[in-house]
Amino acid sequence: MQPDNETRFLDLSAQRLDSVPDLVGTFVHLERLDLDQNQLTSLPAWIGNLTKLQVLSLYHNQLAALPESLWCLNLRMLNIADNQLGSISEQIGALRQLEMFDAGHNRLQQIPAAIGALQQLRFLYLSNNQFSSVPDSIGDLQRLIYLNITDNALHTLPASLGRLSALVELRLYNNVLTSLPAEIGQLAQLKELHLMRNRLSMLPDTIGNLAQLRKCMLQDNQLTSLPDTIGTLGELRELDLRNNRLTHLPESLSQLRELRWLDLRGNALQSLPGGIGQLPQLEKLDLRWNKQLVLPGWLTQLAQRGCVIYH
Repeated sequence: MQPDNETRFLDLSAQRLDSVPDLVGTFVHLERLDLDQNQLTSLPAWIGNLTKLQVLSLYHNQLAALPESLWCLNLRMLNIADNQLGSISEQIGALRQLEMFDAGHNRLQQIPAAIGALQQLRFLYLSNNQFSSVPDSIGDLQRLIYLNITDNALHTLPASLGRLSALVELRLYNNVLTSLPAEIGQLAQLKELHLMRNRLSMLPDTIGNLAQLRKCMLQDNQLTSLPDTIGTLGELRELDLRNNRLTHLPESLSQLRELRWLDLRGNALQSLPGGIGQLPQLEKLDLRWNKQLVLPGWLTQLAQRGCVIYH
């Protein structure tokens, strides 16, 4: 590596580096620095002198802390995933131009409240940490379209989540959530909702307000019933309810005219609403492992129409 004051992109990934070469600090026009898949345990304080840096990727290293100078940069993308970080400074709020932040696969126990100051943020990845809650300030991320907090220890969600007016995809699976805030129904742009492997026993009636929802993944929870309002999800294509405790389904399911895929495996259903057989777009219906289910005669007509049925 030779000094070059005009260099804008530097890829030092997978070089077995245990420290960042000081020479990198002379690349004053650097806009993107890739240090993924090394053995870095720390970053030099001079990283803050790379004032034109917009993209910094530090995925899969051994970082346990970050220098304060990092928060002085004008980054658009910051990837610190798969390290050994136990905390993130509240100074992260200074990264006002940040559009993508990935802090997944660390040892983080708390999401800094200052994250709400990241007004340009569009993608936020926080999976595989040790979070038990989400700060109210999360609702200030008005441009956020993708939020991933899977594989944590979340037991509750703030009402402010409903203020994420641009959110398109919400991933919260592999947590310990027992309920959802009613305000989730305010996510007017939401298209995908991933809540599998939690401890949900019910859904709020406001779930029916998610007018753009196309995919709803609820497998491996503790649901005993569904709200009638689920029938108002006019754009829903996929509904996964496998491995819950459902004993019956609302008749309103017959209103899901765009539904393609309905998974009801592993529940305690005894009967099915007749309207399911009239769903015009249904392509797959899985009824396996409902031991007390009486199979309706209309399944034959549904299968003749081309729907794949497992029972």
